[in-house]
Amino acid sequence: MQTEFKYIQQIKQIEQRLMKLFKNESTGHDWFHTSRVSKLSMHIAKDYNVNLDVVCLGALLHDVSDHKFNGGDLEKGGQIAKKWMDELNIDAVVQLNVLHIVNNISYKGAQVENKISSLEGKIVQDADRLEAIGAIGIARTFAFGGFIGQPIYDPEITPTLYQNFESYSKERTHTINHFYEKLLLLKDKMHTSKGKEIAEERHQLMENFLKEFYKEWEVNL
Repeated sequence: MQTEFKYIQQIKQIEQRLMKLFKNESTGHDWFHTSRVSKLSMHIAKDYNVNLDVVCLGALLHDVSDHKFNGGDLEKGGQIAKKWMDELNIDAVVQLNVLHIVNNISYKGAQVENKISSLEGKIVQDADRLEAIGAIGIARTFAFGGFIGQPIYDPEITPTLYQNFESYSKERTHTINHFYEKLLLLKDKMHTSKGKEIAEERHQLMENFLKEFYKEWEVNL
Protein backbone atom coordinates (compact mmCIF):
# COMPACT_ATOMS: atom_id res chain seq x y z
CA MET A 1 0.00 0.00 0.00
CA GLN A 2 1.30 3.44 -0.89
CA THR A 3 2.18 5.96 1.77
CA GLU A 4 0.01 9.05 2.08
CA PHE A 5 1.53 12.43 1.30
CA LYS A 6 3.15 13.99 4.36
CA TYR A 7 4.64 17.09 2.76
CA ILE A 8 1.82 18.62 0.71
CA GLN A 9 2.54 22.18 1.84
CA GLN A 10 6.28 21.83 1.29
CA ILE A 11 5.65 20.43 -2.19
CA LYS A 12 3.50 23.45 -3.03
CA GLN A 13 6.24 25.80 -1.81
CA ILE A 14 8.84 24.02 -3.93
CA GLU A 15 6.56 24.28 -6.96
CA GLN A 16 6.31 28.05 -6.43
CA ARG A 17 10.10 28.37 -6.15
CA LEU A 18 10.62 26.40 -9.34
CA MET A 19 8.09 28.47 -11.27
CA LYS A 20 10.09 31.60 -10.39
CA LEU A 21 13.48 29.97 -10.96
CA PHE A 22 12.65 28.74 -14.45
CA LYS A 23 10.56 31.68 -15.65
CA ASN A 24 11.39 32.45 -19.31
CA GLU A 25 13.70 29.39 -19.60
CA SER A 26 13.92 28.58 -23.33
CA THR A 27 15.86 25.31 -23.70
CA GLY A 28 13.05 22.92 -22.85
CA HIS A 29 14.23 22.52 -19.26
CA ASP A 30 11.56 24.90 -17.98
CA TRP A 31 8.93 24.68 -15.25
CA PHE A 32 6.51 23.02 -17.65
CA HIS A 33 9.01 20.20 -18.23
CA THR A 34 9.37 19.70 -14.48
CA SER A 35 5.60 19.77 -14.01
CA ARG A 36 5.11 17.13 -16.72
CA VAL A 37 7.78 14.91 -15.15
CA SER A 38 5.95 15.21 -11.84
CA LYS A 39 2.59 14.31 -13.43
CA LEU A 40 4.09 11.38 -15.36
CA SER A 41 5.83 10.14 -12.20
CA MET A 42 2.60 10.18 -10.20
CA HIS A 43 0.80 8.41 -13.04
CA ILE A 44 3.39 5.63 -13.13
CA ALA A 45 3.56 5.44 -9.32
CA LYS A 46 -0.09 4.36 -9.13
CA ASP A 47 1.02 0.82 -10.01
CA TYR A 48 3.53 0.51 -7.17
CA ASN A 49 3.93 0.51 -3.41
CA VAL A 50 6.15 3.57 -3.07
CA ASN A 51 6.69 6.67 -0.96
CA LEU A 52 4.74 9.33 -2.83
CA ASP A 53 6.59 12.19 -1.15
CA VAL A 54 9.89 10.83 -2.47
CA VAL A 55 8.48 10.37 -5.97
CA CYS A 56 6.96 13.85 -6.09
CA LEU A 57 9.91 15.67 -4.53
CA GLY A 58 12.38 13.74 -6.67
CA ALA A 59 10.46 14.67 -9.81
CA LEU A 60 10.17 18.33 -8.84
CA LEU A 61 13.82 18.72 -7.82
CA HIS A 62 15.44 16.53 -10.48
CA ASP A 63 16.46 19.53 -12.63
CA VAL A 64 16.90 22.19 -9.96
CA SER A 65 20.49 22.66 -11.21
CA ASP A 66 21.16 20.65 -14.36
CA HIS A 67 24.86 20.03 -15.09
CA LYS A 68 24.28 21.18 -18.67
CA PHE A 69 23.66 24.72 -17.42
CA ASN A 70 25.83 25.05 -14.31
CA GLY A 71 29.27 24.47 -15.77
CA GLY A 72 29.16 20.67 -15.55
CA ASP A 73 28.79 20.45 -11.76
CA LEU A 74 27.07 17.11 -11.06
CA GLU A 75 26.76 17.83 -7.32
CA LYS A 76 25.16 21.27 -7.36
CA GLY A 77 21.63 19.98 -8.00
CA GLY A 78 21.79 17.77 -4.93
CA GLN A 79 23.24 20.59 -2.86
CA ILE A 80 20.43 22.98 -3.77
CA ALA A 81 17.79 20.29 -3.31
CA LYS A 82 19.13 19.51 0.18
CA LYS A 83 19.20 23.19 1.12
CA TRP A 84 15.58 23.64 0.09
CA MET A 85 14.45 20.48 1.89
CA ASP A 86 16.35 21.51 5.04
CA GLU A 87 14.62 24.89 4.98
CA LEU A 88 11.24 23.16 4.69
CA ASN A 89 11.94 20.67 7.51
CA ILE A 90 11.69 17.52 5.41
CA ASP A 91 12.98 14.54 7.35
CA ALA A 92 16.39 13.00 6.74
CA VAL A 93 15.19 9.66 5.34
CA VAL A 94 12.99 11.30 2.72
CA GLN A 95 15.84 13.68 1.86
CA LEU A 96 18.27 10.80 1.40
CA ASN A 97 15.94 9.06 -1.04
CA VAL A 98 15.16 12.26 -2.94
CA LEU A 99 18.86 13.08 -3.26
CA HIS A 100 19.53 9.61 -4.67
CA ILE A 101 17.18 10.59 -7.51
CA VAL A 102 18.53 14.10 -8.04
CA ASN A 103 22.16 12.95 -8.05
CA ASN A 104 21.72 9.96 -10.35
CA ILE A 105 18.83 10.63 -12.72
CA SER A 106 20.79 12.15 -15.62
CA TYR A 107 21.61 10.21 -18.76
CA LYS A 108 25.40 10.18 -19.01
CA GLY A 109 26.07 8.23 -22.19
CA ALA A 110 24.86 5.12 -24.00
CA GLN A 111 27.38 2.80 -22.32
CA VAL A 112 27.62 4.51 -18.92
CA GLU A 113 26.24 2.62 -15.91
CA ASN A 114 22.88 3.81 -14.60
CA LYS A 115 23.16 4.16 -10.81
CA ILE A 116 19.46 4.61 -10.03
CA SER A 117 18.54 1.76 -7.69
CA SER A 118 15.37 2.71 -5.78
CA LEU A 119 11.90 2.03 -7.18
CA GLU A 120 10.97 5.68 -6.62
CA GLY A 121 14.08 6.67 -8.57
CA LYS A 122 13.27 4.32 -11.43
CA ILE A 123 9.76 5.79 -11.67
CA VAL A 124 11.06 9.37 -11.85
CA GLN A 125 13.80 8.41 -14.29
CA ASP A 126 11.23 6.78 -16.57
CA ALA A 127 9.10 9.93 -16.43
CA ASP A 128 12.08 12.17 -17.19
CA ARG A 129 13.12 9.96 -20.09
CA LEU A 130 9.59 9.92 -21.49
CA GLU A 131 9.88 13.72 -21.62
CA ALA A 132 12.94 13.32 -23.84
CA ILE A 133 11.07 11.36 -26.52
CA GLY A 134 7.90 11.78 -28.56
CA ALA A 135 6.59 15.10 -29.88
CA ILE A 136 7.68 17.20 -26.92
CA GLY A 137 11.00 15.37 -26.80
CA ILE A 138 11.66 16.33 -30.42
CA ALA A 139 10.78 19.97 -29.69
CA ARG A 140 12.99 20.05 -26.59
CA THR A 141 15.88 18.46 -28.50
CA PHE A 142 15.94 21.16 -31.15
CA ALA A 143 15.43 23.93 -28.59
CA PHE A 144 18.51 22.73 -26.69
CA GLY A 145 20.52 22.16 -29.86
CA GLY A 146 19.91 25.74 -30.89
CA PHE A 147 20.81 26.99 -27.42
CA ILE A 148 24.26 25.37 -27.54
CA GLY A 149 24.85 26.35 -31.15
CA GLN A 150 24.66 22.93 -32.78
CA PRO A 151 23.64 22.66 -36.45
CA ILE A 152 20.44 20.74 -37.14
CA TYR A 153 22.19 18.07 -39.22
CA ASP A 154 25.48 17.29 -40.91
CA PRO A 155 25.46 13.99 -42.85
CA GLU A 156 29.26 13.83 -42.66
CA ILE A 157 29.24 13.47 -38.86
CA THR A 158 28.07 10.07 -37.57
CA PRO A 159 26.68 9.30 -34.09
CA THR A 160 28.81 8.03 -31.21
CA LEU A 161 27.72 5.66 -28.42
CA TYR A 162 29.69 7.26 -25.61
CA GLN A 163 31.43 5.10 -23.03
CA ASN A 164 32.01 7.88 -20.49
CA PHE A 165 30.23 10.96 -19.25
CA GLU A 166 33.09 13.35 -19.99
CA SER A 167 32.96 12.67 -23.71
CA TYR A 168 29.17 12.62 -23.80
CA SER A 169 28.85 15.96 -22.02
CA LYS A 170 31.57 17.87 -23.89
CA GLU A 171 31.48 16.71 -27.49
CA ARG A 172 29.35 18.74 -29.90
CA THR A 173 28.04 17.28 -33.15
CA HIS A 174 24.57 18.04 -34.55
CA THR A 175 21.07 17.66 -33.21
CA ILE A 176 19.98 14.71 -35.37
CA ASN A 177 22.85 12.69 -33.90
CA HIS A 178 21.26 13.11 -30.47
CA PHE A 179 18.42 10.86 -31.58
CA TYR A 180 20.87 8.00 -32.15
CA GLU A 181 23.12 8.76 -29.18
CA LYS A 182 20.26 8.95 -26.66
CA LEU A 183 16.63 9.36 -27.65
CA LEU A 184 16.13 6.19 -29.71
CA LEU A 185 17.88 4.16 -27.00
CA LEU A 186 15.54 5.19 -24.19
CA LYS A 187 12.64 2.88 -25.08
CA ASP A 188 14.73 -0.13 -24.10
CA LYS A 189 16.01 1.50 -20.91
CA MET A 190 12.60 1.97 -19.26
CA HIS A 191 12.15 0.32 -15.87
CA THR A 192 8.37 0.23 -15.38
CA SER A 193 5.63 -1.44 -17.40
CA LYS A 194 3.75 1.84 -17.84
CA GLY A 195 6.95 3.61 -18.84
CA LYS A 196 7.62 0.94 -21.47
CA GLU A 197 4.07 1.21 -22.78
CA ILE A 198 4.18 4.99 -23.20
CA ALA A 199 7.69 4.84 -24.64
CA GLU A 200 6.63 2.49 -27.46
CA GLU A 201 4.23 5.05 -28.91
CA ARG A 202 6.62 7.98 -28.48
CA HIS A 203 9.50 6.00 -29.98
CA GLN A 204 7.45 5.27 -33.09
CA LEU A 205 6.64 8.94 -33.47
CA MET A 206 10.37 9.75 -33.48
CA GLU A 207 11.05 7.05 -36.06
CA ASN A 208 8.37 8.54 -38.29
CA PHE A 209 9.77 12.03 -37.78
CA LEU A 210 13.26 10.94 -38.84
CA LYS A 211 11.94 9.24 -41.98
CA GLU A 212 10.18 12.43 -42.98
CA PHE A 213 13.20 14.54 -42.02
CA TYR A 214 15.55 12.61 -44.32
CA LYS A 215 12.99 12.69 -47.11
CA GLU A 216 12.73 16.47 -46.90
CA TRP A 217 16.49 16.89 -46.42
CA GLU A 218 17.11 15.12 -49.74
CA VAL A 219 14.24 17.06 -51.32
CA ASN A 220 12.76 13.71 -52.20
CA LEU A 221 9.37 14.91 -53.45
